Amino acid sequence: MKYTSELEEMCCVAKGPQNGPAPIPQEGQWDQVKEIADINGLTHGIGWCAPHQGGCKLTVNIKNGIIEEALIETVGCTGMTHSAAMASEILPGKTILEALNTDLVCDAINVAMRELFQQIVYGRSQSAFSEGGLPVGAGWEDLGKGARSVLGSMYGSVLKGPRYLEMAEGYVLELGLDSNDEIIGYKFVQLGIMLEAIKDGEDANKALADATGTYGRFADAVKTIDPRKE
Repeated sequence: MKYTSELEEMCCVAKGPQNGPAPIPQEGQWDQVKEIADINGLTHGIGWCAPHQGGCKLTVNIKNGIIEEALIETVGCTGMTHSAAMASEILPGKTILEALNTDLVCDAINVAMRELFQQIVYGRSQSAFSEGGLPVGAGWEDLGKGARSVLGSMYGSVLKGPRYLEMAEGYVLELGLDSNDEIIGYKFVQLGIMLEAIKDGEDANKALADATGTYGRFADAVKTIDPRKE
């Protein structure tokens, strides 16, 4: 290490307090994190690309600084799905610092990693106060039944009003309207569950019927419409 001559000629003044890093909550403990290997926790990051065409939700489960599992969910951009496929191979096994400084193929995924990094190193993880953290596999369980991301797709116009296309419950088949033509409920199908049943050999019509449900006051609707055609 090189020092300037001006600094070398100065006298030494003793340092007083020996302050270490502030303790952060992670996996039920308060740790003074000094090394990357001290980082633990499961958390999420949300990212976007420069033209804001698409977004990414990134979930990682970190144990001793290493990303043990990663869940990459994307919306709004077809190319981003292929980037996410590559990121699912790139991320596991890397330290969180390596992941931050690795090209994850898509700007939205890179931004999600940046946001996630800030969360985890400041102790704001989902598992901050969960003793022992969450087991590896929790990211997969985050998808729920049918292993399908939760999507929301809505459209509205001044001319024709709102259309619910996909809700947390699933793909919307019909909207239920009251006498004022206001939406009071909807019929949906849980695509993940339906496709799993078909894959297991169940008749497609039965699988569709079993995975179909309603929300709100759909049964009281004066009329129903297909939100994609009517």
